[in-house]
Amino acid sequence: MSRVCELTGKKAMVGNNVSHALNRTKRKFDANLMTKRFYIPEEDKWITLKISASALKNINKKGISAVIKEARANGFLTK
Repeated sequence: MSRVCELTGKKAMVGNNVSHALNRTKRKFDANLMTKRFYIPEEDKWITLKISASALKNINKKGISAVIKEARANGFLTK
């Protein structure tokens, strides 16, 4: 499974390692992802999502139902 947030669509970015001599080599900036289980009372079920830390902050602020509704509207969550 790819390293993409299921709610926000965040994924890895590409950049450079820059040495003291200004030599540049490619590197990858991975998203800060974690697997979490959430209970949705409207549907009376548990779901497991791979989400970023910023998505978890949004869930704490808005609630899981509102964030899932936004993700479905943006086309990120198809379940």
